[in-house]
Amino acid sequence: MSDGYDVRKVSLAVVAGVFFGGIATGVAFPTLPLLDDLLGISAVMLGLILSANRFARLPMNAPAGTIIDRVGSRRPMIVGLFVQGLAPFGYLAGLRVPSGTAADLPLVGPVSNAAVVFLLARAMWGVGSAFVFIGAFATVTHVTDRSNRGKWLGYMRGGQSLGFPTGLVVGGLVSDLLSVEAAFLLAGVLAGVAGVVGYLVLPDVRPETDRRTRLRDVPQMVRDEPRVVPIGVGNMTLRFIFGGVLLATVAKYAESTGVSVSALDAAGISGLVLGVGVVAASGATVVTGRVSDGLDNRAVLLLPTFVAIATGLTVLAGVPTLSGLFVGAALIGAGTGGAGPVLMATLGDITPGDEVGRMGGVYNVMGDVGLSLGPVLAVPMVDGWFGFATTYALCAAAVVCTLLVSVVPLVRQGRTALPTTP
Repeated sequence: MSDGYDVRKVSLAVVAGVFFGGIATGVAFPTLPLLDDLLGISAVMLGLILSANRFARLPMNAPAGTIIDRVGSRRPMIVGLFVQGLAPFGYLAGLRVPSGTAADLPLVGPVSNAAVVFLLARAMWGVGSAFVFIGAFATVTHVTDRSNRGKWLGYMRGGQSLGFPTGLVVGGLVSDLLSVEAAFLLAGVLAGVAGVVGYLVLPDVRPETDRRTRLRDVPQMVRDEPRVVPIGVGNMTLRFIFGGVLLATVAKYAESTGVSVSALDAAGISGLVLGVGVVAASGATVVTGRVSDGLDNRAVLLLPTFVAIATGLTVLAGVPTLSGLFVGAALIGAGTGGAGPVLMATLGDITPGDEVGRMGGVYNVMGDVGLSLGPVLAVPMVDGWFGFATTYALCAAAVVCTLLVSVVPLVRQGRTALPTTP
């Protein structure tokens, strides 16, 4: 227990809120990468739609962290969950808007009315998710200490991740067996449930401090702690590979390789493959979070996790079969899930309690850079520039580079003594 809070009760309340939000996110995703066929848009436009939530969240992360440091995490998180819940209904509206071209942009091509609506809906989701993610991180960090932070942050990320594959499988099946509209409607309903759960169970957790929280203090905070940049670069790489490249391309990869499972097409198969990847991520998240609490230097666990990601990408590049899809996605998921709580717990260890929201915002900014660039680059890379095998091989090389220039220095810096309380 820290600062009078029941760690288990507070952390499980956060897990419940992010779990339902993860389900809602997953339900919609198997269909979104196939919007170019549904809406007749270019590959570049599809990449922009898939990245719109990340582009919108980028400028919101720092203000969200400042607000959370100032007023606590409960109210911002609840508002964020309900804002997320409006986005799937925007998807439904996008399928029903009158046909027509809203603009014709260089490099992008014709932008239809439907594409504009999807862009706005995805941006709305991004704004809400900034408050949800940073609020969840700040809440768990405030009520834990060095001895149990990895465990409970791992559970928090695991709950979010377990919701996501559940949604992926359900969304792919609903899209295949019923309709795209049914999948989007289900996502909206589940996102609303996440907001209700958050309202009912989230406690009001805030740091006890008289210091004024200011957004302009963030650059100096980052300069004062040399481990923040390597942590951010590691998170950026994780999000670029899993949340960007893999999620944006696996449906098209399944379609191009001609793999099949029973009566499922590309959307259904991608849902199953991504579900396997995120289940692997969830399991690794819980394991590495707990294990890291017993280590003097958490960062050593980043070495095997980044190797697993690079290996998974190599499998996707060299084994274009159904088994290759599942094995590659599982390795990437396990590596991503294993690294996530280690990075977050390390950040929580080195951050004073009244700066947790803002440093969580910095962490999220770096991750969103990767998430934003992933679909924008990956979709045209696999569609026209390099093809699937070369794209995945290049991504594996990028992971190895991160391992050398960011993770290894972080392991060395992590030997420095860390604070024992948030």
